[in-house]
Amino acid sequence: MKLAQDIILRPVITEESMAGQALKKYTFEVAKDATKPEVKAAVEQLFGVKVQKVNTLRVRGHLRRYGRFEGYTASWKKAVVTLTEDSKTIEFFDGMM
Repeated sequence: MKLAQDIILRPVITEESMAGQALKKYTFEVAKDATKPEVKAAVEQLFGVKVQKVNTLRVRGHLRRYGRFEGYTASWKKAVVTLTEDSKTIEFFDGMM
């Protein structure tokens, strides 16, 4: 059994993810092998909220060049977590709006 801290790695702070807060949608970087039920349980445990839906997607690494050398950045997995209507918000994100 994985710990919740091993599943939720960090929040994703972008303009698009901040706009989703009005609809109670929060975006996190999660472990590559994490499943939707694991992400749901981890968010509920860490933040004390009720999760309605979890959408996950894999983000491919981008091609980067430095002079004549090129390579790819690391790929990662993103989860967009939607909270229920009666759930409280996640306080970590409240100060960023």
